[in-house]
Amino acid sequence: MNLPTFSGGIHPPENKHLSSAYAIEDAMPSTKTVAIPVTQGGAANVPCVTVGNSVAKGQIIADGTGAFSVPVHASIAGIVKKIEPRLVTGNTESLCVIIEADGTERTNYLEPLNPFECDKTTAIDRIRLCGIVGMGGAAFPTHVKLNVPSEKPIDCIIANAAECEPYLTIDERSLIEEAEKIIDGLSISMHLTGAKRAIIAVENNKSYTTEHLKNIIAKSEKQNIEVQLVETKYPQGGEKVLIKAILGREVPSKKLPADVGCVVQNVGTLIAISDAFRLGKPLVDRALTISGSGCEVAKNLRVPIGTLIGDLIPEVIKLNPGVKKIISGGPMMGFSMLNAMFPVQKNTSGVLFLMEKEVSLLAETPCIGCGNCINSCPCGLTPVMMLRSIKAEDIDSAKKYGLMDCMECGSCSFVCPAKVRLVQYFRLGKIKACAAMEKAKAQISAKKEPFNECTI
Repeated sequence: MNLPTFSGGIHPPENKHLSSAYAIEDAMPSTKTVAIPVTQGGAANVPCVTVGNSVAKGQIIADGTGAFSVPVHASIAGIVKKIEPRLVTGNTESLCVIIEADGTERTNYLEPLNPFECDKTTAIDRIRLCGIVGMGGAAFPTHVKLNVPSEKPIDCIIANAAECEPYLTIDERSLIEEAEKIIDGLSISMHLTGAKRAIIAVENNKSYTTEHLKNIIAKSEKQNIEVQLVETKYPQGGEKVLIKAILGREVPSKKLPADVGCVVQNVGTLIAISDAFRLGKPLVDRALTISGSGCEVAKNLRVPIGTLIGDLIPEVIKLNPGVKKIISGGPMMGFSMLNAMFPVQKNTSGVLFLMEKEVSLLAETPCIGCGNCINSCPCGLTPVMMLRSIKAEDIDSAKKYGLMDCMECGSCSFVCPAKVRLVQYFRLGKIKACAAMEKAKAQISAKKEPFNECTI
């Protein structure tokens, strides 16, 4: 049977067997302390608590005033001990609120709210107040994604359960353990966008979950929700890639899924949406996969936001000697970390502890122009020409070859025989491109002329 898929892509070792059989278990950091970054998606926030404050679980501790601002909440009840920069994913420092648990279970949740009986403005505001962002990795504000302009009618919502990254199995476990919430969150998303149809996209290496999903859909009497198997191939779970595979629609450059009548939501995000309405619960914890051969036993955990991974070792996460690399996220798009003392954030889907056999330690050699990267690119770009342009400091040419459309999936790096760190070059190129754009904006603003991106 030919399953929906896309052109390009790769088939890296899946390694999902390490954790897929383990149910999600709740865990707490051994220190009973969390370090919560004040901004986790959307516009920058500022703390709205001070050192010494007593906070309840679910209380807003940081927020902003912009349309893209998403509040951050206390994930445990306790005392604010410090507000200071800490190491976060990406090996940068970010301002964090450090809270020490006080031993109570005090909560500051909202009242439950029926999303089908309140007006749209109230429902969208509930999603923002609960701090919900995309939990698949991008951390885009969910209230913005679902508040689609009237001139962009949405006819389909796709629940992204492809989970194409190797090792990660938290979405798979959620399909099994929290299907009711996924269906509920999907129904709410359909209601808010006006979509008449929804599709749950599942890679066929998780086909055993489909009957369970179909049974839950039947019990909920949501006949306009269907389950669609797609081919197991990386990066099948990319938003634009998934839309192309399932609906045959191509999202144009610099456009969003809404521009082709579609919204894509990660299954973890859908669970959070359901909790926000049914329980009044803000996004204060998340489930994630802990895996890799460096683990004695791989796991799927649910922990408070702000839990330091290092504070789960060795009580919850037991490691084998000889771990060579720690990755926040999956091995393709995740970040190699300096150490394990970084916090779980709203978009942390997994943490991997890899041994030497799982890590590429080969040195980078010069590009040989073989074209493998072009054949593997799911976006139809020309990575080799982007690379050459960036190395020549010709960012304009790199953009013409598709730099800003690169989804940084790492397929090109995976197939490169020269082991060129292509994604790292492209990230650097984007930083330079954005810096050039900001400089041009500042110059044009000084002349009081309208900004036109084509002038860059």
